[in-house]
Amino acid sequence: QLQLVQSGGGLVQPGGSLRLSCAASGRALDYYAIAWFRQAPGKEREGVSCISGYGGTTNYADSVKGRFTISRDNAKNVAYLQMNSLKPEDTAVYYCAARMAGCSKDYSGMDYWGKGTLVTVSS
Repeated sequence: QLQLVQSGGGLVQPGGSLRLSCAASGRALDYYAIAWFRQAPGKEREGVSCISGYGGTTNYADSVKGRFTISRDNAKNVAYLQMNSLKPEDTAVYYCAARMAGCSKDYSGMDYWGKGTLVTVSS
């Protein structure tokens, strides 16, 4: 069983940066694609970014392209989401998730989930 523990998040001013971490335990992360999702108040959860098992493929939602960067360090069993130029509309609970396959275009089929971390972008 794969467990995902998230860290990072918090309050940041518009234009600021945050880095979210997703640490895995129980299994090696190498075989899993990792995706980040977010859910803003009153909105449906949306896929933000995904990275394949060995990092060869990355996908981003249009709303975060050029501002967010997904990465992973399989040696440390950790994935990251670097968020720059944050906007108030980025405010949401962010979740990492894993699936034993490559990234799916519609972010479906995730098997394991972190508990979420709140990111608030506000002045």
